[in-house]
Amino acid sequence: MFKGFYTVTSGMIAQQRKTEILTNNMANANTPGYKADQSTIRSFPDMLMSAIKSNGVPTKHGLNILTATPVGAVNTGVYLQETLANYTQGSLIETGLSTDVALMDGYLPIDEQSGNQGALFFRLQHPDGNEAYTRNGNFTLDGEGNLVNGMGLFVLDSNGQRITLENDKFSISQEGNITDENGVQVAQLGVSFAANTDVLMKQDNGLFRMLEGEALPSAYAVEGVTFGLQQQYLEGSNVDASRSMTELLTAYRAFEANQKVLQTYDRSMEKAVNEIGKI
Repeated sequence: MFKGFYTVTSGMIAQQRKTEILTNNMANANTPGYKADQSTIRSFPDMLMSAIKSNGVPTKHGLNILTATPVGAVNTGVYLQETLANYTQGSLIETGLSTDVALMDGYLPIDEQSGNQGALFFRLQHPDGNEAYTRNGNFTLDGEGNLVNGMGLFVLDSNGQRITLENDKFSISQEGNITDENGVQVAQLGVSFAANTDVLMKQDNGLFRMLEGEALPSAYAVEGVTFGLQQQYLEGSNVDASRSMTELLTAYRAFEANQKVLQTYDRSMEKAVNEIGKI
């Protein structure tokens, strides 16, 4: 019965964490460039239960032989194995602002090691001096004319340098070339490519970092990668609100079911202590 307590509790914890992930996805359904989190729940290894019996052998000195009769497998619970981001393209939303840019995925090779499709990101300068990445192209100009994101992080060009503009009267081509109002090319908007998305670490505010802190290669230099940039547009979140709500209700019902089983175990233990224990 004590094993049942642990099994049911592990199920409740897993469903609670899944609920938190789905709730966070729902809260960011309208966040530009947000990539929904996906969770995977796995079970612990099953235990094979056997009944041990002693069979006497009619010999002169007597001999007992132990035999094991399989009873069946017992599950020891489940756990939330990992949380992975869904990097599929979100829908485009027109804003009319020259500082807003959306990344449009073209052909992205599939990584042989992970079996997943690669992903594209805008390049940002993190406060620690390394690079950070985002799909949120909601940029603006700071007081010094630097192109920054909503957190104030500098947007980098294809050479890893800050992008400085005189005003917001500039244009960005589908190839990422930034041209000022006089038709002079100022820079090329930095876009990086992650061949294996498993090496990315998701942080707050839609930022991604490499696990080891190194920089991703420029998407312009990766052979076979195609993409486009759309000015005056933003990429919306790829959260499927209706599906997330359905999964949220399913996780809540599973939590409730485990809770009722836990209450049943608790009442059984109460009877065993207060009633059977007296006998």
